[in-house]
Amino acid sequence: MLSADVGIDLGTASVIVYVRGKGIVLQEPSVVALDESEQRVLAIGQAAREMLGRTPGHVVAVRPLRNGVVANYQVTELMLRYFLRKAVGQPTWIRPRVVACVPSAVTDVERRAVVDACRQAGAREVRLVSEPMAAAIGAGLEVEEPRGNMVVDVGGGTTDIAIISMGQEVVSDSVRIAGDHMDEAIARYLKRQHNLVIGERSSEDLKLQAGSVAPELDASLMPTPVRGQDSVSGMPRTVVVQPAELRTALLEPVEAIMEAVRGVLEQCPPELAADIYERGLVLTGGGSLLRGFDKAMARAFGIPVHVADDPITCVARGTGRILDVMHQVRGRVPVAVARVV
Repeated sequence: MLSADVGIDLGTASVIVYVRGKGIVLQEPSVVALDESEQRVLAIGQAAREMLGRTPGHVVAVRPLRNGVVANYQVTELMLRYFLRKAVGQPTWIRPRVVACVPSAVTDVERRAVVDACRQAGAREVRLVSEPMAAAIGAGLEVEEPRGNMVVDVGGGTTDIAIISMGQEVVSDSVRIAGDHMDEAIARYLKRQHNLVIGERSSEDLKLQAGSVAPELDASLMPTPVRGQDSVSGMPRTVVVQPAELRTALLEPVEAIMEAVRGVLEQCPPELAADIYERGLVLTGGGSLLRGFDKAMARAFGIPVHVADDPITCVARGTGRILDVMHQVRGRVPVAVARVV
């Protein structure tokens, strides 16, 4: 193979790489560990995530992507170069063509930063697609039909919401509240209520183990011990957290996401609104796996809410289908991509 067509879900929490003809070949945390004293990279991906909050002073584990956009250009380039080489193999004389995803509300400067980072990492051609469009395609929605399709992609740094018809986003919004903010809300709650300080990894693990936004699920979840540092004495301490406490902590970011969904629904044209009332909306992204999230949203809006199959990889699989179309029509850019390049 002279070169590869590559789709990249460049997420705040993780990077997922799709290679045409092979499927998803890489899924790793978007974390880079740096030795600041020697100005060198120590680890990238899962190995770097293991270092979060556990490094000596001269070593920092950083997330170069924040809120779905490039926050540290140089580190993002290094990370992308590493992931592309790991996914595709050693560079060939023809560099890969890349379809990358960005939040629907990114600025031109943020969009250009993603394109430049991909090119510097080794891509010969870069096309951008909005995350909700890629998520809808990856979830199997018929986005080219003249019918209303609604997708809510809850990622790590952003939640992207779109109503799609005939290959275009009719109404869309992107809010910088998502999975990472749920983790932060849990950490704030424990510090406020229990004087316990925990790191972001512990917050995320607690959310995955016992997080819920549906009161009826409290009985099925067990109280969870969490270890941290006492904010008063500075000593290590363990606190047992009840499911109802986690639900209280998660209420603020979940309500903010639902308010953004409500805003998009209110702007929806009447005919498309009728389609969505009948067909419902589809949840994608890792945040959609929060227990009871789909039920809470269905109660709030009175419409069916479906969680996509394998919601974490929907965006990456969507880029793969776009690459297939580009290959079949000899490189012509599909409508879903052309609208946001």
